[in-house]
Amino acid sequence: MQIVSEKKVGNGMLRLVLGDITERDVDAIVNAANKHLQHGGGVAGAIVKKGGSIIQEESDRIGYVPTGNAVMTSGGKLKARYVIHAVGPRMGEGDEEMKLKRAAQQTMKLASERALQSISMPAISSGIFGFPKDRCAAILVGEAARFLQKDQSSSLSTIEFCIFDEETLAFFRQEFDKIAVH
Repeated sequence: MQIVSEKKVGNGMLRLVLGDITERDVDAIVNAANKHLQHGGGVAGAIVKKGGSIIQEESDRIGYVPTGNAVMTSGGKLKARYVIHAVGPRMGEGDEEMKLKRAAQQTMKLASERALQSISMPAISSGIFGFPKDRCAAILVGEAARFLQKDQSSSLSTIEFCIFDEETLAFFRQEFDKIAVH
C-alpha cells in the first residue's frame, strides 16, 4: 500500500492510494457494483472472495439497485466494517457522466448517514463498464472535494481513492494536483 497524495479539503482529507482496496482499513470500502449486485468479477469479485459469501448473501437480499444509487452491506471478513455498493454506468447506456456523479454522491451521503468517518473508493465504472478513466477521475475526485467543502458537518472526514493500476492512478494524480490546498 502506497499513499500517493493527500489533500486537506474543508474539514476533511482526500487521499490517493495505490494498492488493493480489499486490504484497506477504513470504515467502508466501495464496490463498483452492477444493478443486480452479482459480485462475480473485477473489484466486486475480489471483495466477495476476501470478505466471504456473507457479502453476496446480503446483496442478494437487497436485490436490484438502479444505476447511480448505492446500498450498504457488512464487510464480512474484510478489515472494513462495511461495503458500499455503488452502481455506476456502463458506457453507451446514456447520461453516463450524471449517473457516475450521482453514484459518487449517493455513496458519500450513505456513508455520512451511517456516521462513517472513512471510505475507500475504486475508479467506479472505469473497468469492464468502459467509462473513460480520465473522466472517471475528474468526476469522482471533483464530487469528493465538493462534498468535503460543502458538508462540513458530515461525519465523513476521509475520502480515499484506492487505485490498483498505474495507468488509472496517473489520471487520479492529475486531478489531485488540481486541488488547491486550504
